[in-house]
Amino acid sequence: MQCNKCRRDAVLFQKYSGQHLCEHHVEAYVEAKAKHEIRRNRWILPGDHIAVVLTGNPGSAALLYFLKKLTSLRRDIKISAIALDEGITGYHDTGTASWIAESLETECFTGSFLETFGVTLDEIAHRKGAGSSCMYCRVFRNFLLNRIAKDQGVTKLASAETLDDDAVYVLKHILGGTPEILIHTERNFSIVPIIRPFITLPLNEVELYTGLHNLKYEHSTCPYMNNAIENDVRTLLNDFTLRHPATKYALHNLGIHINEECATMANTVSAYEQCGEPADGICQSCRILSEETVHGA
Repeated sequence: MQCNKCRRDAVLFQKYSGQHLCEHHVEAYVEAKAKHEIRRNRWILPGDHIAVVLTGNPGSAALLYFLKKLTSLRRDIKISAIALDEGITGYHDTGTASWIAESLETECFTGSFLETFGVTLDEIAHRKGAGSSCMYCRVFRNFLLNRIAKDQGVTKLASAETLDDDAVYVLKHILGGTPEILIHTERNFSIVPIIRPFITLPLNEVELYTGLHNLKYEHSTCPYMNNAIENDVRTLLNDFTLRHPATKYALHNLGIHINEECATMANTVSAYEQCGEPADGICQSCRILSEETVHGA
């Protein structure tokens, strides 16, 4: 099949748009969509130091490559990376992410759950049950990423979340009866903003972009992913999208609409006195660390 925009062989069929695209136009499309989100949200400003959250997966490698390419002629913009070692046996560590960063000539800052919290995710899963591992991981990761970013003078964190991730996030909270989580608040403390240039791009298109540039990435998957409710929602959503291709875009737009309509709700969150990190009430990380079972007592 030929590309709809030229006579080259197509490598992608976009079911939601009905277009066949060749390698050249896949790259152009992905980068145009990401640039549009950056411009629309004013995500990159003069003097920014942007750190890509480098997990080792195809999306984070692609995002680092894209941002390096986008800012290659900008002396006023610095691009770096942050990689965390959660302490999961057989899964990625900071060595893999550092290797990816090095291949793209990028400085990479690292941190670990064990050094910061005195516990690995494997230990948490063993003591609290594997079903709770994703919640603990999410809380600890957010805490540690924000702390490293502030310590290194990072002005924005860049996450490689895709349209698939956002659609799952919205649907999960709709089905769970917690749509208020979708409301983004303005906070009165120093927290590093997160930008998501790939948020309107389907996962398969980001992965194809990664492959087209022969970017290095880790092929392993987290052993605790099967315990997450997100997997059930993702399976349900992917099956529905096969019959209704625009569903993920509709959920993405719904999330934006909910946030905009509820923007006048209470929008201040204070910092927790004990650690100085953002928290509505007690800090989640401090609460978790204070639990007797986490410390093994």
